[in-house]
Amino acid sequence: MQTVTVSPKFQVVIPRPVRDHLHLRPGQKMQVIEYSGRVELVPERDISELKGFVKGINTSLTREADRV
Repeated sequence: MQTVTVSPKFQVVIPRPVRDHLHLRPGQKMQVIEYSGRVELVPERDISELKGFVKGINTSLTREADRV
């Protein structure tokens, strides 16, 4: 786990290993979510990057009649 410091302008720097692992790029938008007393940053992805991300998902569940 790495530690960052919040600047007087409420900015943080995402450490290089994290940026590299997540393939973050300058100017990329991120969703900021407050969840159970913590802050989560979720990178927005280009729609073309999402192709095939649900491959193999189980679709055999029984759905409610009004949701079909």
